[in-house]
Amino acid sequence: MKRSIWVLTGLVASATLAWGDNWPTWRGVNGDGVSAEKGLPTRWSPTENITWKLATPDVTGSTPILWGDQLFMSTSESNGVWLWCVDRNKGTVTWKKQVAPSDEKVRKGNMSSPSPVTDGKTVWVMSGNGHVKAFDFGGRELWARDFWKDYGKFGLNHGYGSSPLLLDGGLIVQVLHGYKTDDPSYVVKLDAKTGKTLWKVERPTDAVVESPDSYTTPVAITHNGKKQVIVTGGDYVTAHDPATGKELWRGGGLNPRNNPMNRIVASPVVYQNLVFVPTRVNPMQAFRPVASGKPELAWATPNGPDVPTPVTDGKLLYMINDRGIAWCFDLQSGKEVYSGQRIKPAIYSSSPVLADGKIYMTNEDGLTTVIKAGSTFEVLAENSLDDYTLSSPAISDGQIFIRTKTHLWCIGERKSARK
Repeated sequence: MKRSIWVLTGLVASATLAWGDNWPTWRGVNGDGVSAEKGLPTRWSPTENITWKLATPDVTGSTPILWGDQLFMSTSESNGVWLWCVDRNKGTVTWKKQVAPSDEKVRKGNMSSPSPVTDGKTVWVMSGNGHVKAFDFGGRELWARDFWKDYGKFGLNHGYGSSPLLLDGGLIVQVLHGYKTDDPSYVVKLDAKTGKTLWKVERPTDAVVESPDSYTTPVAITHNGKKQVIVTGGDYVTAHDPATGKELWRGGGLNPRNNPMNRIVASPVVYQNLVFVPTRVNPMQAFRPVASGKPELAWATPNGPDVPTPVTDGKLLYMINDRGIAWCFDLQSGKEVYSGQRIKPAIYSSSPVLADGKIYMTNEDGLTTVIKAGSTFEVLAENSLDDYTLSSPAISDGQIFIRTKTHLWCIGERKSARK
């Protein structure tokens, strides 16, 4: 499957093949929720097809990430936010390191909401109260930053939830806020090796009340051979030069009814020549990027998601809304392939992942519905872990990892162990 996005420029193809399909960010190798894995589990329960489970201290929106034999995840604990390193074969904790000295619950979330990111040698982690740290795989702290000290407190209504983007030797962090602060929104790039600020740019908006708040994660796209960083929120989608932070283009129309509470949660998705921009359900838009100026609107639909980020197989775009209703669109034209298909009624906050010809959609009750990828809607299985869940699934080397409130679950047998 040809893709124009390569998020982790430090990845080496031979290493990826040797270690199976790693899951180094919230949305996997390419930052799009897609895995090339085959032979993945379709059915499981708390007592069926579980390789191991590890007790965890609290719920989180953060997704576990994996590289080789190591799994990393953020945890919210009574004495702050911590990064855990877990042996993915045994399901035991190898080491724990504190990221932030305090934690705070904000509505559904807490300060462990951002997902870590790794390049196979270093793991970077951010907390919702502004602490950013880098560790090597042995748990040695390499550097630390405090955004609240350097740039001021975050001011989002539901707490900070964006994950950093690792690109071209830097860690790109967006802070789009306004509900609880008058400070401007901004995007910053840190040197991945030292943590020093490489650039910081304001990201202006005329959005009001809660509409400046964005919980999305930036992604990268290549247009005419040059990379762009895509940021959504504050009623706009913008593209930035990863070398300087300069805004290259800006698309509007994300809040046509001027809703003052139009915060955005679902992240942008990119594929070749298209940038898909969810908002608060209506509209979801597809833009064609440009070198500078105003992007072309390719198509739009009123039937977008609210919280879950969509996923694509390169031909079709799949999405689930936060009430458990699925849509499928033709990627290029936006034509509805199927619409309004009901899966198990519940609240859906995690984002779907696509692999092995299947789409995995997990709701807040801990039930994962598996549907068949393709133009015909078909439910293949419903798998309950019967525990509160906000985190999105992660896939690595034939296994699925799901984080619920009380446990991290490893589902299925590791592919390399089958040989």
